[in-house]
Amino acid sequence: MRVSALTRRLAVIFMGLALIFLYAPILTNFVFSLNSDRFPTVPLGGFTLEWYRLILADALVIDAFKNTIKIALVVAPIATIMGFAAAYADYRFNFIGKRLVLIFALMPPLIPLVVIGLAMLAYLSRIGLSGTLPAIVVSHIVLTSPFAMAIIRLRFSQIDGDLEFAAQNLGASNWRAFWEVIIPSTKTSILAAFLLCMAVSFDEYAVTWFVGGLEETSSVRILSFLQSAVSPRINAIGSITFITSITLILGAQILVLRRLTRGNS
Repeated sequence: MRVSALTRRLAVIFMGLALIFLYAPILTNFVFSLNSDRFPTVPLGGFTLEWYRLILADALVIDAFKNTIKIALVVAPIATIMGFAAAYADYRFNFIGKRLVLIFALMPPLIPLVVIGLAMLAYLSRIGLSGTLPAIVVSHIVLTSPFAMAIIRLRFSQIDGDLEFAAQNLGASNWRAFWEVIIPSTKTSILAAFLLCMAVSFDEYAVTWFVGGLEETSSVRILSFLQSAVSPRINAIGSITFITSITLILGAQILVLRRLTRGNS
């Protein structure tokens, strides 16, 4: 079916308006982080990096960023490994209740974060972990591993299921067939899953607030500023967090699209 030029133009205009609606608040936040005025008003004051200098000189903010990075670096590899294992099990094996297991494995992102936060707080309090960095790590793994599974599972759906068996028939052991066939075929998706898990962990706020206690991440630190007073430092922290998250997400998206393009060519 041919699409008329008018329909195509209307679709482009609609997409442009949707993108403006989505990203205008974020762009405004970035602009005000460079504004010399204390309050976000128009017309703008002069250009300044003072608010970035202040957050970099704030020990609490630096500690929050350190916690965020440490948590993301621990969560991403664990969640990626778990997601890969689940995706490989779905790709290779058939068993009773497989569809039900798949539904439960992919369910956490669909549950309201407040519900997950309360549930994790109740459980982690029972085992004495609430209010610690390990509690945040465990909670983030629960939230991020389904994303890793979804990306890697998409790649497995494009791989011929007989390739691994063919390698075994040619004399390769199970492990060698796995390392020589499966890993090279999925390494791009594994890296994309790793980056996406880092981005989700870096940006997560609600569950972290419930289980973290006095251990703050950059997102929770923003709330602390909001509770005390309106400060342009909030814009600066938000801008750094957004740039980091969007960079990781774009990296993951580029890797996935490149793999899909190669697969179709």
